[in-house]
Amino acid sequence: MDVKLSRKGTTLVVRIMADMDHHSAQYLRQKIDSEITKATVKNIVFDFTNVNFMDSSGIGVVVGRYKNVCKLNGKAAIINANPKILQIFEMSGILKIIPVYNSLDTAISSMCG
Repeated sequence: MDVKLSRKGTTLVVRIMADMDHHSAQYLRQKIDSEITKATVKNIVFDFTNVNFMDSSGIGVVVGRYKNVCKLNGKAAIINANPKILQIFEMSGILKIIPVYNSLDTAISSMCG
């Protein structure tokens, strides 16, 4: 599983580079949580540009990291999700708690503004 983590101020940007399933979920959890705890991260943006499939384990990764940043009085956002992934988010109810944006800049300005 390949994931690229970067920071813009206090926002952690998580670029998931492959599909999210039970094979990759534990790795993603550990990698993201490690970055949240070792750095001054407040917000998180999930970039789904390269994700074409996601199962319930992937939903768990997103919701769990959302809860982690909420404990830090932070926010979460989703960007660049294709219609299939957006449908999964809609059916799971995630879109009621985590907003979707068209770009990283828009997501960051909304969370930090």
